[in-house]
Amino acid sequence: MLEAVVGLLLMLLGVSHGVETYCDGRQDGAQCYGVLGGLLVLQLMESASGISRYQWSKNPTIILIGRKNQIVFNEIANRSFFTPSNGTFRINNLSWTDGGEYKLVIFGSDGQVSEQRTLQLAIQGVETYCDGRQDGAQCYGALGGTVVLQLMDNASGIFRYTWSRTTTKIVSGRKNMIMFNEIENRSFFTPSDGTFRINNPSWTDGGEYKLEIFDSDGKISEQRTLQLTIQAPVSSVLLVSECLSQGEMRVSCSSEGGDSPQYSWTLDGRTLTDAELFSGNTETNSITLKQKVSGRLVCSVRNQVSNVSEEKTISTCGFIHINCTLTNGTHISKWVFAANNTLCQPTTTPTSTVGKTTGITVSINPCTKTHPPIKI
Repeated sequence: MLEAVVGLLLMLLGVSHGVETYCDGRQDGAQCYGVLGGLLVLQLMESASGISRYQWSKNPTIILIGRKNQIVFNEIANRSFFTPSNGTFRINNLSWTDGGEYKLVIFGSDGQVSEQRTLQLAIQGVETYCDGRQDGAQCYGALGGTVVLQLMDNASGIFRYTWSRTTTKIVSGRKNMIMFNEIENRSFFTPSDGTFRINNPSWTDGGEYKLEIFDSDGKISEQRTLQLTIQAPVSSVLLVSECLSQGEMRVSCSSEGGDSPQYSWTLDGRTLTDAELFSGNTETNSITLKQKVSGRLVCSVRNQVSNVSEEKTISTCGFIHINCTLTNGTHISKWVFAANNTLCQPTTTPTSTVGKTTGITVSINPCTKTHPPIKI
């Protein structure tokens, strides 16, 4: 029935795409890196197919247990996947808490430990770059990441310079010598290329900065400003699809994290057309697709410091369009659920011929009000 269709969730396979990194953890003591909110592929072993039992854990917490090709337990199954055939463990939507030391223990058929090794996983924030050599430059940094600001070409030939925010001096130097750095515990200025790196930027790092360059007489020879905005990066995207009463499909795209998110949609690698959209547009987080639309749907969410997407292969909601006139003159033109449709179907009606009554039965199509010739 139609009521059974309304609200139907099409939870089809979806993959969230952030920054993807790979690390070979087959050597004991391997150092691996993942990007906050991204995807990490860890090569834990060559293949698990011939291993009697294995266990992967972080501190006292067991993450993964398996026997040959069978996954017995996965603590983070909602955002990870282990492939026994090639020994890779994929972790989506990395967070700071994923960092730490992990241990892999492999057991023989006698239950004894045959091999063990560790790896160290460090989670890094998103790195952005901005050229601040033009006055009034607009720069963006990712919350908790790294922002690289190009303040000048080279400081080696500059007699003295200061970089400040409102009344607070941040950096001052003379040629290749750094005289002062207010945030030296999390930043580094490189005079040779004029770049200033800020690690783990916070909301308070945002604002207007001023660079002043002084000549040997102590007079300002040049000055310029830049505006730095700190944004939280988009960490993950989720697509949820729902069939409506007339067979349209509403698709919602939700994201975690991310300041000022912007949305875009594609179908089979191209922008959705008006002929495919029932309502909404490709710059909103929710769209409604027309009844016949199917294919590989991708929602991308971005801001100035990140770009993450999710894709799903969607199919229609099983509706068909009928258009006919019944024998009583009633015209029907609507979308109906194909499996429950009883409208505009052929019927069986007793009919009389000219001159005498017979038991002949013919099929009459009420959609066309025609019937095959009657043979006496």
